[in-house]
Amino acid sequence: MAVDMELEAVLRAPEIPQAKYPPKVITLANSKKMVVREAERRDVPILLKAVKPTMEIDRDFYDIVGARLYAELLGWYKHRVRNEYCLIGQIDGYVVGIVNGRMVNKDIGMSYHTLALDRGLRVGSHLFASKMEHHIEYLGQKEVWITAESPIGFRRWMIEYGLLEQEGIQHELGGANSYKLTREIYFETKPRLVAGTRPVPKRLLEQAEKEILVADEETITEKICGVKGR
Repeated sequence: MAVDMELEAVLRAPEIPQAKYPPKVITLANSKKMVVREAERRDVPILLKAVKPTMEIDRDFYDIVGARLYAELLGWYKHRVRNEYCLIGQIDGYVVGIVNGRMVNKDIGMSYHTLALDRGLRVGSHLFASKMEHHIEYLGQKEVWITAESPIGFRRWMIEYGLLEQEGIQHELGGANSYKLTREIYFETKPRLVAGTRPVPKRLLEQAEKEILVADEETITEKICGVKGR
């Protein structure tokens, strides 16, 4: 056991201190209130239950995004990813979206994935914007590296934000070319793309923090695909 603990100390990814993301609330198109807050490492097992059904959805690249996000969250939980964080969106306690990323160093952020479990309300767009807000305003970074795995992602991130393509720079996720969000681009687009108010009303925040609820697999699939069942 002593040897195992020594090896674990070597294998665990070192981490640098990170500023916490202050919770906020966003009013969606259907008037529902979505609380956006930072998840803790101990929340990962329940978040994996929310992500798992998407790994079987062969639509808009949900399967690969879900599989990769599942692995990234598990890596964070097992201390195998450096400086990772996760933000979640909750409506009435239910998780409706998840985003994650990490700090490469104090100046550069690495955006990983954006997964909306409830489509048609711009949940993914709001959470991606919150992720950029976290990197630039709360982690105080100079730029965020971003890539896309789907046409929807490319339109929502690269085109909508006017991101800068990085020649000769490989994103950690591989695949398509890497783009970056700079502080200048962020503050130019913030009035148009970053929503939400603080502080979160006490009742809403207490409900979100009390328990992370996960819809059943059929409901998740229906909200993503727009039809009952797969």
